[in-house]
Amino acid sequence: MAQLMKKQNFSFPFMVNEGGRISAIGGDDALRGKIIQVLFTSRGERVNQPEFGCGLFDLVFDMNDPILAASVEFTIGQALTRWLSNELRVEAVNVVAQEETMLVEVAYIKRQDLATQAVRINFK
Repeated sequence: MAQLMKKQNFSFPFMVNEGGRISAIGGDDALRGKIIQVLFTSRGERVNQPEFGCGLFDLVFDMNDPILAASVEFTIGQALTRWLSNELRVEAVNVVAQEETMLVEVAYIKRQDLATQAVRINFK
């Protein structure tokens, strides 16, 4: 009888473990890593996929106000739906802009087991 192998992904950030092998992760950690990759990759950064990402790091010097927060919510929702729709369904994206800080929260449902999860990122 063949054993089912769990799907593994490279860890994010990419690293080599103590044994000199590439670190691999699976499950929730792998999906969170993929979400973070989409959020922090700037469009045009990937050579073979120039449309990949939503570029949150590009916003560092923009005016932090409710208009930017609404734009970021839309951009994140669109990017995650485009690039990870086979693995998750975005339930909500909430962005709160307060002085020099922006709090981003993405609530999603994993398609594999329909579990609800969230990722929170705090920018300063």
